[in-house]
Amino acid sequence: MRSRVLSALVIGAAAVGATACSPAAPEATNSAPAAQTSGFPTTLDDCAGKKVTFDAAPQRIVTSNGSSLELLFWLGAGDKVVGTGFPPAKGTLPEAIRAAGEKVPVLGEMVIPKEKLLGSGAQLYVDTFADMGSMGGMGGPPSEEEFAAADIKHIYLKSTACAAKAPATLTDLSTVEEDIKRLGAVTGTGAKADELVRDMRAKVAKVTEAVAKLPQDKRPSYFFFDFDAGTDQPIAVCGKQVANAVITLAGAKNLFADCDADFKPVGWEQVVAGDPQWIQLGVRDKGSKQENEAAFAEAEKFLREFPATAGLDAVKQGRFVRVGSETTTIAGVRNADAVVQIAKTIHPDVIVAQG
Repeated sequence: MRSRVLSALVIGAAAVGATACSPAAPEATNSAPAAQTSGFPTTLDDCAGKKVTFDAAPQRIVTSNGSSLELLFWLGAGDKVVGTGFPPAKGTLPEAIRAAGEKVPVLGEMVIPKEKLLGSGAQLYVDTFADMGSMGGMGGPPSEEEFAAADIKHIYLKSTACAAKAPATLTDLSTVEEDIKRLGAVTGTGAKADELVRDMRAKVAKVTEAVAKLPQDKRPSYFFFDFDAGTDQPIAVCGKQVANAVITLAGAKNLFADCDADFKPVGWEQVVAGDPQWIQLGVRDKGSKQENEAAFAEAEKFLREFPATAGLDAVKQGRFVRVGSETTTIAGVRNADAVVQIAKTIHPDVIVAQG
């Protein structure tokens, strides 16, 4: 068996997987409106409630990884991004923005080195995750005092960065919607943010209306198998992770919804004891359909051959969900697509066809 990769959950955010039922992709030439006064000043807070105020839309933005980079392209502010960390793997961005997105300068293959980030000329740094310390051997992240000295405003995607501190389990995409609207407010693209949220809600509503007919005892138990995080010890998505909302909205019951965290290492004996009725083969987007299919096949092969899981009914009956990790576990517009895809797989008789 492969050893568990401690950083895999974060590295996975670098590649944002394509889905078969994605919203209309933004045009590669989309650009944010010129700096606006309408809607400004606007104030955002972080996980601890600390506030940061914007008097105008920033014109130079750095993103911590591919997920926040993609969100800015969805909003039409992609041309304001002057650098990113954890760049999206080649071929993983939506096709219409792929060429432009892959041209964004890479400031760090993993965490952006402090000096490079502070010297980037950015006016805004969008951070997908909470403090990742010295991951990648780059030293600690800039302090808020250092950000201020470099005149860089620092904001988080709260649905991801603040997930572990959420007061309750996540059963809807409201925190993701809030992040989209927060970024829209900061970049002066509020109208586009509202449009994206409406489209997400419309997709999810079709699913939730259909599965509402199913009693709770007809909603299958569900295990998200993060294959790329390693197989020695599975990493569970817990109730405070956005994946719990995706799974719940799709009409399933997350096997580890009760653990009070976003992610948590668990034992294979716990998975076996839970006897999930469906297993999602959570693999990172590799950049091509052929490579993704091979990765799903490898994950399935492991479950069929591993003695602890080979006897599970879901494994013997082939009840596998082939939906990529990123759209399930990383906050973004395409979380709504993951809801649709999962629901179509596990409830084919009740989910109407959706494009």
